[in-house]
This record gives sequence, C-alpha cells and structure tokens, in this order.
Amino acid sequence: MNTALVTSAVILLAVVVIEAQRGITVLLVNLPAQARLSFSTASVTFPDADPTSTPLVASVPVDLTISVRARVQTNSQVTLTVQSTDDLRSGVTVLPASLITWTVTGSGFTGGTLSRSAPQLVGRWTGSGVRVGAQNYRFENRWTHPVGIYSATLVYTLASP
Repeated sequence: MNTALVTSAVILLAVVVIEAQRGITVLLVNLPAQARLSFSTASVTFPDADPTSTPLVASVPVDLTISVRARVQTNSQVTLTVQSTDDLRSGVTVLPASLITWTVTGSGFTGGTLSRSAPQLVGRWTGSGVRVGAQNYRFENRWTHPVGIYSATLVYTLASP
C-alpha cells in the first residue's frame, strides 16, 4: 500500500511541471545612423598630352568608383560633396582648381567643377541605401600652363542632417 502512494505523488508532480507557462519578452534592435564612403583608388593622375589634340585630359584611372552606404532616418537627405584643399600647386606655381571637372554615372550623382573655396555637390539621395557611381575627372589642358608637377588634395564629405 505504501508503494501506491509514492507513485501517485510522483505522477502528480510531473503533471504540475508539464503545465504551459507564458512570458513576454521585448526584442530591441538598435540601428543608429551610419555612413560609409569608399573609393576604388586613393589617387588619380593626368598623363601628358598635346593641348591642341587633347584639350581635356582624362584621369588615370578613368573611372573612380565611389561607393556610398548610408543608414538614416526615413526621408532624410544624404549628400556627398568634394572640395580641394587648395589650388593645383607645383612649388610656387599655381593653377586654379577649377581646371578640373568631372562627369559621373549612377543614380543621384552629378557632374561638376572642382573648387578650393566651397564644397561641390557630387551626389544627393533621400533615405537609406547603397549607391555606386563612376566619377570621371578631366583636366583642362592649355598651352599656357607653366611646366611642373601639380598636385592637390581633395576632401570628400558624406553627410546627413
């Protein structure tokens, strides 16, 4: 008789453990605003060319691939600008940065003229996404340019308010 009681107690305990339990869990995913900007190369050059036959010299490489990745608030504007830190310089000899222009392919990208005095628009988009364009720089080649090896540093800025 003692054996039956112990078995019943164990079965009762097992039933209590099997009862369904409910709970609530809150899942939070933190997605802060982020932006990434990358280029296919860190520099471009312009080869020597005859100004009569080649008044606009294409950069080497011809295509500078720009990749813009942005995660922003819905309907926020994302802008990409470029500005030269100075005019083109070769020692004390200076050529205006505006001798450099560009065209660009890709949705939202826009062509323009380089400036040292103000950022120039390269692209504008609305909302989050990945945008890729190919920027093609051109140098205005003239017989009147003094001989030299000219350089300038360009600063690209990717921003969203």
